[in-house]
Amino acid sequence: MNGTETAIVVGVGPGLGASLGRIFSRAGMKVALAARTPAKLEPVAAELGGAVSLHACDATDDASVKALFAAVPDPDIVVFNASGRVRGSVVDIETELFEQAWRQACLGGFIVGREAARAMLPRGSGSIFFTGATASVKGYAMSAGFAVGKFGLRALAQSMARAYGPKGIHIAHFVIDGGILGPHHAPDPGLPEDHLLVPDSIAETYLHVHRQHRSAWALEVDLRPWTESF
Repeated sequence: MNGTETAIVVGVGPGLGASLGRIFSRAGMKVALAARTPAKLEPVAAELGGAVSLHACDATDDASVKALFAAVPDPDIVVFNASGRVRGSVVDIETELFEQAWRQACLGGFIVGREAARAMLPRGSGSIFFTGATASVKGYAMSAGFAVGKFGLRALAQSMARAYGPKGIHIAHFVIDGGILGPHHAPDPGLPEDHLLVPDSIAETYLHVHRQHRSAWALEVDLRPWTESF
């Protein structure tokens, strides 16, 4: 591809989001990292240097997302990496918490995906990627508050792929089937090596999918450690 590409990652924390910024930056892209509290991302920005910008963005708010795309108007790849969850049995989950999780996991993906498509459709190229989870394809007894949003995000990706793939926009959904090494998951010395997903390795797969030739685009990619049951 000619020229410097621009990437937007929405929903960035110290795990996969930071790794996406790191891998995209190493690939020569200008990277915009967006989160509700971007000050937490300053260590990542300091590590990656001047090719990275930080943006405050609430993915569930129209005006906030539109302001992000006004600041970064012509992205080549947009990744929606935000999520929301509430754990519990259906009878134990309050409506407000269920709605909040859905808004973060699904509505945010719709708003970000829509604005990304609006930015890319005029030129007929670009990638829009959505980060899913095991709960995107399986609803466990205690995961309704998470799975409903993730199921919806997967459906959004499928609909967008059918609508915009023929117009040159690569839509992909990633099923992250396992724990990600980082703040929430530490290696268990009693388990085999590499039993957790390494975030930089996940991010490298996103980059690979972005660079796929359009004659062989992936819509859904399952990523899991070699020891994970499925």
